[in-house]
Amino acid sequence: MRILLVEDESAIADTVLYALRAEGFEAVHCLTGGEALREVARAPFDLAVLDIGLPDIGGFALCRELRRGRDLPVIFLTAQNAEADRILGLEIGADDYVTKPFSPRELATRVRVVLRRAGVGNAGAGIAAAAAAAADPEPGFAHDPEGKRIRYRGQALDLTRYEYGLLAALLQRPGAVLSRAQLMDRVWGDALDSGDRTVDTHIKTLRAKLREVDAEADPIRTHRGLGYSLDNG
Repeated sequence: MRILLVEDESAIADTVLYALRAEGFEAVHCLTGGEALREVARAPFDLAVLDIGLPDIGGFALCRELRRGRDLPVIFLTAQNAEADRILGLEIGADDYVTKPFSPRELATRVRVVLRRAGVGNAGAGIAAAAAAAADPEPGFAHDPEGKRIRYRGQALDLTRYEYGLLAALLQRPGAVLSRAQLMDRVWGDALDSGDRTVDTHIKTLRAKLREVDAEADPIRTHRGLGYSLDNG
């Protein structure tokens, strides 16, 4: 697996590179966002670890650029512990968020967890997704677990990792009310810094994407004080 590390502090980068390589990853280090964009243009990566405070391009902006036209899991590194930064990172699709100072071995473990959750290297996913699409007679949702893809009213949804996990969890029990705690456990179990507000944020972005397909529909139901449910119709 190829990991892209974008970190402008060489001392931190050296310890992270050592930990990643000790875990068997092929890790490439870039000091700036511009250098990272050039590396990605040359060869693909399986995951990116991005410092938010880069000297040329902010980590959030770099994340958007790196994900143009590609599905790339991202872990953010930051010296800031502000809730607003964590929420913004999750809203743009971060798969995890690590606050400095951190253990390089813990980061390497988080990289492995995110890759496993993302299903990187899952052969045949594209074939399975195509088969699911061809056989989709439902007016509502069609879920392809192997390909980690969901269609709504015949249209494939462009979902982040956590948006997919959240919608998949609701689809497993259509009509059932799942509490925020249940959804956190099923979708964000390995993201140690996440809180209940994270669920609400991702429900909001999911609803927006579903309305892009059908402006009148709102299949996700809010049950005040209880949680959320899904109508698959």
